[in-house]
Formats: sequence, structure tokens, C-alpha cells
Amino acid sequence: MTDAALFTPLTIRGVTFRNRVMVSPMQQYMAERDGLPNAFHAQHYGRQAIGGAGTVMTEALGVTPEGRVTWHDLGIWTDEQAETLKPIAETLGAAGAVPATQLIHAGRKGSVGRPWEGYNPLSEADAARGFPPWPTLAASAAPANPGWHEPRAMDEDDIARTIDAYHAATRRAARAGFRFLEIHAAHGYLIHSFLSPLSNRREDRWGGDRAGRMRFLLAVTEAVRAAWPGDLPLSVRLSCIDDQPEGWTLEDSVAAACALKALGVDLVDCSSGGLGERTTTRMIRRPEGYQVPFAERIREAAGVPTIAVGLITTPAFADAVIREGRADIVAIGREALFNPHWALHAAQALGADPGFSDWHPSWGWWLEKRARAARAPAQ
Repeated sequence: MTDAALFTPLTIRGVTFRNRVMVSPMQQYMAERDGLPNAFHAQHYGRQAIGGAGTVMTEALGVTPEGRVTWHDLGIWTDEQAETLKPIAETLGAAGAVPATQLIHAGRKGSVGRPWEGYNPLSEADAARGFPPWPTLAASAAPANPGWHEPRAMDEDDIARTIDAYHAATRRAARAGFRFLEIHAAHGYLIHSFLSPLSNRREDRWGGDRAGRMRFLLAVTEAVRAAWPGDLPLSVRLSCIDDQPEGWTLEDSVAAACALKALGVDLVDCSSGGLGERTTTRMIRRPEGYQVPFAERIREAAGVPTIAVGLITTPAFADAVIREGRADIVAIGREALFNPHWALHAAQALGADPGFSDWHPSWGWWLEKRARAARAPAQ
């Protein structure tokens, strides 16, 4: 055995994560029109459940119908949706992972097609196929990109209804059996559109200076924390920088993290970007762990645990992030799609599980036997 930091337990409130590996929320775009999970989701999350991660977070769940990104996203705006998510949470928990989920309102980046269908705003052609565009909401009536649909600037009633929707969705997530919850406030979606001065042009109490632009995030967080059980952890995903001139900065994120911590947020999930042109389908060369410095800075300056994300693929790098105190959890996204057993393989690579004891016993028994046979002297 080794002292691999990546495989040390972490306890937050009343929840203990068996290790520091998290499978990130990743939209699968496979739901039907009603936002309900189906056989694909059962298989997908079943694969992730037995992969050895300390926590597995489902794709982001829309808190309202218009809060989805596409027609094919999962939702949690109805009790029926919460009921159908229960088996997924149970599957994750039974395999030893903390069952987690994320809440989203897509804002002005909603009403688009799936990535492999162009990821563009829905059009009349999509309506003819049964997937009409829907009106979107944002901090200000400014399109996410040139030529995109123009969102409606939210009024006080819209804001109040949306905060209530987050509160109700949180209660449903708890009833569904999730034990770790995250608010998606990044990547140009609704909450981020309030935070960034590039997208928030309001002159009322929900805009203006940083305190005004943070007000919506903090109101949502307060509503979510009030509805989420006190013994369960809550995180917020931030785009720590807009990476654009005059945009949201890392120091803004430090200030937000301090305010979130005061409201009972336990972790900050540190991502970046998302305003303007989508980069999801673009080929951009980035180094491994390119966003880890954001997690390190917020952890140090705000005194709040952080989740590091961003092309983390190798066990040695992930372990170093934890061992060096740069973050408290490492999130694996697309690498977990490529290799659902990434955490189990990482434990092998780091010497944390030489006997395959972390694998399901029906597999581990065979694999340990194979390993012993490989070490046996030739006859």
C-alpha cells in the first residue's frame, strides 16, 4: 500500500467520500422531451457507479422546462422526475460512490440543438421535427452570440419564480436520494450571466457593481441551502475567470467564494470561461490541469475547500494536486467517459489497491488471480 493522497477519505458535514475522485457532471442529451431518465441513463450511470470514484455527479438537471440547454436534458422541475431519478441515486450509493447531482438554469444558452446536431439555436426546421425553440431568459436582453436568439431580461417576478424553482428542485433532489448537491453558476448559463459585467447590463439592484451582480447567485444559494439538509454538502461551480477583457476575474471569484462560504457552501468547483462562442465542440489544445491554479487560489484566499477540474487525465498528476494542497477533490470528466474505471486504475497505478480489493468482488477475484499468475515463475 502507498500513502496516495488521492485515495484518502474526505468528510464534509455528514458525508464521507471514500476518495478524492469525482466524476464531473456531463450532459448526455439523451432524455426524451419530458426530461425523464431512460435505459441509457441507467446504463451510463451504472458504468460510472462501479468505476471506483468517491462521488459521481449526474448531468445538470434543469430546474424549469425553459432552464434546459436542449430538449434532451434531464430535469427536476416535477415530482415525477425526482421519482425516476431515485434508482440512479440508489445505484450510485450501492456501489460506494456518494450520489451527487447539479442544478442548472441554462438562461440565454438554452433552446439549442444537441452537439452532434450542430449545437445551434433551434430554428423553424427543428420545430418541423417536433423540437420548437422556446423563449429564453437572462440578466439582460443580450444574445449569447451574434445571430442567436435574444433573451428576455428577467424582471422581479421572473427572478422570484426562478429562485423558488431552485428551492423546489433542491427539495426534490433530496427526496430522490442525492447526498451531494451543486449549483451550476458557470459557463455562461443563467447565474453566470448575472455575475459577469460582460453579460449583465442592468441598472437595478441585480446589476451594477460586483455586489449587485452577485446578488442573484447569493439569493439562489440561500434558497438552496435552506432546502438542502443541513448534514449534506453543497458546492457551487464558478467560471473563475471570463478570460475576456473587462470580464469576471479570479479576484471576483475569491470574493464570491467568501460570500458563498458565509451562506453555508462547502466547496467551490473551479472552472472557467463559457461566455461567448461555445468551445465544447472546438479543438483547443490545453495543458493537463490548466484550471487547477484557480482552485488553488480560491482554496487559499477564501479558506473554502475546492474541486479542481480541467483535462486531468493521469493518476500521478491528480494525486499531486491533492498531496500538494491545491484542491480537495479532483474531477474527471471526459476521461471517465473514455475509461469508466479510471479511479480503479488510478488506485492500481498509485499502489493504493495492489490486491484489487476495491473492485467488485466478482471481478476483483479474477483480476487478482491473473496478477498472481503473471508474477509466478515460469514452469
